[in-house]
Amino acid sequence: MPGALAGLKILDFTALYPGPLATQWLADNGADVLRVEAPDRPDLLRWMPPLDSGEKGAAWRAVNRNKRSISLNLKAPGALDVVRKLIAEYDVIVEQFRPGVLDRLGMGYASLRVLQPRLIWCAISSYGQTGPWRDRPGHDIDFLATAGVAHHTGRAGHGPTPNAALPGDFGGGTFGAVAGILAAVVHRLQTGEGQFVDVSMADGALWMNLLSVSAALEGDHDAGPATEPLNGGGVYDYYATADGRYLAMGALEPKFWSMFCAAIGAPDLENVDASTPTEIATLKSKLAAILATRTQAEWREIFADVPCCVEPVLTPREAVQHPQLVARNMVVAVPDEDGRVHRQVASPVHFSATPAAYTRTSVECGYDTAAVLADFGYDDAAIAALRDAGAIQ
Repeated sequence: MPGALAGLKILDFTALYPGPLATQWLADNGADVLRVEAPDRPDLLRWMPPLDSGEKGAAWRAVNRNKRSISLNLKAPGALDVVRKLIAEYDVIVEQFRPGVLDRLGMGYASLRVLQPRLIWCAISSYGQTGPWRDRPGHDIDFLATAGVAHHTGRAGHGPTPNAALPGDFGGGTFGAVAGILAAVVHRLQTGEGQFVDVSMADGALWMNLLSVSAALEGDHDAGPATEPLNGGGVYDYYATADGRYLAMGALEPKFWSMFCAAIGAPDLENVDASTPTEIATLKSKLAAILATRTQAEWREIFADVPCCVEPVLTPREAVQHPQLVARNMVVAVPDEDGRVHRQVASPVHFSATPAAYTRTSVECGYDTAAVLADFGYDDAAIAALRDAGAIQ
């Protein structure tokens, strides 16, 4: 059955994580995604350990699945003509260059939309296409710092804590791009017109920090490390177990807190007054002492039938074996072009009528170049001429 996005055709000029993950989600759900890769500028994620059975980065193999690949050196003669032909059909472009780079190559939004008025152009960048920092580079850690997120992570006296899940990249870049593209598609269905979608990962990080930023805007309050109910300033926190593992304790609501206190054998703590920092610290010290008396496995057994928002902190290998995530089919087996099968994380959105499909993993740069060009009318001689000019591999 065709995916929910069947018929949506996307040229993907992105690399590394945020853009490729966005177009992966679109491809999983039926979009025809053609990845345009520079033959002389390989995606660094391709070689990022750990490597899989095909000697490629496991993350690269996953984020670029379900896409075709064409090699194209945008600086070489003939390359721009290829792009112009492609946008006759692939009328969504996703790119992750610094602002202005593609304009200088003669293939920016302003020039291409003249050829294709329905063109939807999604640009993912660090700080956006406007403003004094439009040309400034950045990574996830920088976006979280700029947006005020890092300031209230970690523990007092120890500084902010880096987050390997890259919430600025993924929340700000990946899902910002997915939402922006799909909103622009709806607008185009209504009006027939395309538009430019400007996605800034720093903007997205600020938006995700809404709880703390709202307090700053309306309450003149800056959240700090372990000062707020949800960042370790209350009982909602991680607690060590006897074996050096951890429990996530999220029993905030009164009914959950009551169940939690009963489960740990401390019903007397249910009505403890913990309205001041000193009282909170005392209560947390008591909880820590109790939870440190048993291993994580022992607590897991105790809380298995006590639904009070207390769960063990799992490793990634344990997470993919969790019965809930297994039941949700969140790990899928995807074949590569050589027939090897790779286990990968599935699409996180489940459709009842148009389920996601996983046809193949990432392919080598330019794997589909000849076939794609042939579909657009290039014969063997024309393809050879592009290769001789350095436009393709």
